[in-house]
This record gives sequence, C-alpha cells and structure tokens, in this order.
Amino acid sequence: MKYSSTQINRDWRIKVDGYTEDGRKLHTLLGVRGTVALIGEEFLNKFLDRAYASMLDACTCKLRRGIVITFYAK
Repeated sequence: MKYSSTQINRDWRIKVDGYTEDGRKLHTLLGVRGTVALIGEEFLNKFLDRAYASMLDACTCKLRRGIVITFYAK
C-alpha cells in the first residue's frame, strides 16, 4: 500500500454504503483492514490518491457494483 494504515486512520474516516456480494446492506464506518477486504488494495490506493488530491471535507468514490465509499477528513 502507498499509505500506512496509521496515516489513513489518522487523516480519514471511511464510510461504506451499498450491498455486499452476498446481498447484505452496508452503511457503516470501516477501518483500513475492512475496506481492503471489501474492495481490494488497488482500489483503496486509487481512491486515497483522489481523496488526498481533492483536500475537501468529504470525497465520494463509487464502484460500478453499487458500493459507495466516502472519505471524511478529520
């Protein structure tokens, strides 16, 4: 990963909305480990690059499979 989990958890709150592959509804805050398990390391790196570049209070990233990940700045 490009960023350490300590740095990510220090800078962002990661909220996930949508449905999992087995049909469960998600609407919760996740840590780095849970997000990697859900979307994978490549997508997390891509979304974090976008969030750090935007420097907004909230950065929303959407996947085609219906999962929406929002990064809230601390």
